[in-house]
Amino acid sequence: MVSQSLDAHTGQQQGRSWRKFFGWALLFALIGLLSNLVDPSLLDPAHKNFILLIGTVGLWRYGNAVMHYVRGMYFLHWKFPRIRRKVDAMGEAALPSHMYMVVTSFRIPTHTTFKVYQSVFQEVQRMPVPCTVIVSIVEKADERFIKEIMQREVRDRDDIKLVVVRARGTGKRDGLAHAFRALSRQMPGDDAVVGVVDGDTMLLPHCVERAVKLFAYLPSVGGITTNEFCEVEGSSLVKEWHTMRFVQRHINMCSMALSKRVMTMTGRLSFFRASIMTDPAFIRDVEADFLQHWRLGRFQFLTGDDKSSWFSLMRAGWDTFYVPDSNTLTVEHPPDSNFFRATRQLMFRWYGNSLRQNFRATKLLGLRRLGFFTMYVLYDQRLSMWTCMFGLTASVVAGLFFGIQYLWAYVFWVLISRTIVTLMFLAAQHPVDPVYPFVLYYNQIVGSVMKIYAMFHLDQQSWTRQKTTLANGNAAFDTRLNKWSSKAMLVSSIAIFFSAINLLLQLTQP
Repeated sequence: MVSQSLDAHTGQQQGRSWRKFFGWALLFALIGLLSNLVDPSLLDPAHKNFILLIGTVGLWRYGNAVMHYVRGMYFLHWKFPRIRRKVDAMGEAALPSHMYMVVTSFRIPTHTTFKVYQSVFQEVQRMPVPCTVIVSIVEKADERFIKEIMQREVRDRDDIKLVVVRARGTGKRDGLAHAFRALSRQMPGDDAVVGVVDGDTMLLPHCVERAVKLFAYLPSVGGITTNEFCEVEGSSLVKEWHTMRFVQRHINMCSMALSKRVMTMTGRLSFFRASIMTDPAFIRDVEADFLQHWRLGRFQFLTGDDKSSWFSLMRAGWDTFYVPDSNTLTVEHPPDSNFFRATRQLMFRWYGNSLRQNFRATKLLGLRRLGFFTMYVLYDQRLSMWTCMFGLTASVVAGLFFGIQYLWAYVFWVLISRTIVTLMFLAAQHPVDPVYPFVLYYNQIVGSVMKIYAMFHLDQQSWTRQKTTLANGNAAFDTRLNKWSSKAMLVSSIAIFFSAINLLLQLTQP
């Protein structure tokens, strides 16, 4: 039986290797074919039309990408390894006096729940300090199931305890708030550390110890987030899309960690000083966060608890950090079996959370608290949704009015640039695939469309797992006014964008 399983696994690995080989060969053959279709004069820097490919906007966009990549690689391969060696030299003195793990579960498949809690109890079993696991659940059956897993995994450790909190099932924020208040009743010490784990995240060996030791070395850091890999229950295209996004996340996290300004405390696995999480202000931020918008009024945050915890840390004066060698494996359950519907739903939720956080952070935290680089990144997030659409829109319009060569040149540039980006991902220590250039471009274009829509509809929110939406308590007139004003501003912005494209095309023609 074991030999058969090993043979099957070996066969799968060989099959994936051959698929990747043919995929890369097909990709480079396609690039070679397109190179023969492009008019060489369009690729000449001295040619006036070269601005369509490499202009001020292009240099700015790719300059930002290169800047994040260089910063990320410097942190990953030079800065962090030196930090890790100094932390390891501290030995067990870097460990907290007590470790708390808060785990939230709601509507997670049973097989995933088993693997998640098994990994949590295995990690606390490895920790040479007292540990308390606080679980926030809804169903009684989950409580029995979790206790059975604990009895199986925890051995000869009287200092490991389980605290069960029953939430109402009204959302993840409520479940977290109940768990945080249960944590407060435990009266943790000043040097205790709390890990917050999502119900679909498996902890890989030693990820907890690698992360929590950083608090002793970095006294200004209040929150630490971790590196994620994914196991996707969906089609192969959805799997590659998710893994590609985790590579991008890894690079950006490393870049922002260089400034100790990681901009999200991911709910999958993040760690906090216990004194922060028992603060009523922090609990209130996570439970009932809101945005006061100049046009849409005040509305609650339905999702995005990771953005709320980050904002609370920043406002309180703490730094945030990223630990690239503390790894988790997230079990991703796409909200729809269709690739396009699933990715659009997820992007609308993610980008909506980011934009709501963006507008609030720049307004309330400001340059003194965030620093120049973080402020630049936040403002660039608002512009990148338009600049990412610039090349496609300009090339399509130019192809229709001035010749198909412009469109071929753009497609050739897209394949070349995204292939280079994919090869650069190899240095990030994440797997890559020949389909990445295509999903990178899909993510750029469709993601930009979803960002633009979300920016003008910040009050529209939904949680893909719970299928809940934010109830609008405004009067009927106010609701209609918000709806139509959002559409009017969206249409006006698109009109201005196309006017700018038209002006540029006129300037580039004889």
